[in-house]
This record gives sequence, C-alpha cells and structure tokens, in this order.
Amino acid sequence: MQVLYEDNHVIIVSKSAGEIVQGDKTGDTPLSETVKLYIKEKYAKPGAVFLGVVHRLDRPVSGVVAFARTSKALARMNEMFRTGAVQKTYWALVQNEPKVSEATLTHYLVRNEKQNKSYAYDHERPNAKKAVLDYRVIGHTDRYHLLEVHLHTGRHHQIRCQLAAIGCPIRGDLKYGAPRSNPDGSISLHARSICFEHPVSHQEVFVEAQPPEEGPWNVFIK
Repeated sequence: MQVLYEDNHVIIVSKSAGEIVQGDKTGDTPLSETVKLYIKEKYAKPGAVFLGVVHRLDRPVSGVVAFARTSKALARMNEMFRTGAVQKTYWALVQNEPKVSEATLTHYLVRNEKQNKSYAYDHERPNAKKAVLDYRVIGHTDRYHLLEVHLHTGRHHQIRCQLAAIGCPIRGDLKYGAPRSNPDGSISLHARSICFEHPVSHQEVFVEAQPPEEGPWNVFIK
C-alpha cells in the first residue's frame, strides 16, 4: 500500500492487484484494515479508527482507492459517487486493438451472482442496468494496446465486461475471455486517477497512481 494523499477527512492510497478493499468470505486482511492500522500508528490514535469505504476496486485490479476519515466526509463522498461527481480514469491493456481508436460504449449489463460475472447486451433486458463508458487508445507495444477509460456509470465488472463485448478482453482476465492468465493472478486494469471536490474544503483533489512496475506496464511508464 502506498499513501498518495491524506488530510483530516480523506485518505487516498494505491492498491496492489490481489488486495481486497473490504473484508469478504476469504478472511484475508482487507486494504481498509491496513489503512486503519497505518492511521492508528502514524497518529498514535487510541481506540478504534474511523474509516469509511466509499468505493471499491475488484481484487485483481490495481490503483487508486479513496477512503473517508470522518463521518461528514463519508456522507458527502457517498453522495458524490452516487451522483457521478467523482471522475475516475482507468488504464487497460488489451491484446486486440479496438476497431475504432476512440468511442463511447453503451450496453445493458445483467449480473449473474453465482458466477460473479456480468453479461453485456446491446438492448434493454429484464434486470439489466445501463452501462456507459468512453475509451480511447493512448499507446501500443508490439503485443498490447493501452486504453484510457472514463466511466459514466459504476456497474459490476463494467470495464471488464464492456471491453470484452467489443472483442477486447483485458490482458489476464480469463473470466471475460482473455486467452491466458497473468503470472500473479492480476488483470491488466489499473485505476489511474481520481478527481473530485474535497468534501470539506471544496478544493479540487486530483490524485494519480503509477501502474505496476512490471511488463508490459513498464513500457508505458517511461
């Protein structure tokens, strides 16, 4: 865990692929507990540390995660996420180049809880949720294409599902059609940056996280 930004109300960290944001049935230590321990030790806080989870990243995804340090910040940030006032940018590595270099994708996603997977349709269906994102190709290697993605909605596995639906599954994402897994079990999807109005000071907060320092990401970091 790397701390990217912190003040009395907000703390933003860079999550490694493989970490869970909140506790789940695996019993593995979640990022939220690691951040609480960091705050407790740094500020010598007695008793329980307050930390509000305002959004999540899938376990195999790396990058920016923001937490609220006060109940006031939590309530306001929850509202900002709900209304789409938080801008998040993602980077994704795909093997197949999209047919167009820049586009808006609109699908209707149906979530299958048993499979922990979403299915994309190009028309409305019962129980489907509308999903919208923008992408543009911003880099290439001899084997991969780097896409920058902006979400307009926050759906289950949205980026993974929508990119797979246009024939561009994310590198390492077996669940959505990638031909092979990444050696560390990650998928090559990275929460690159987050931008929002500070819930208390109302100043703009912009934070970005470097992608993992390994191939093929390191080609794009240089």
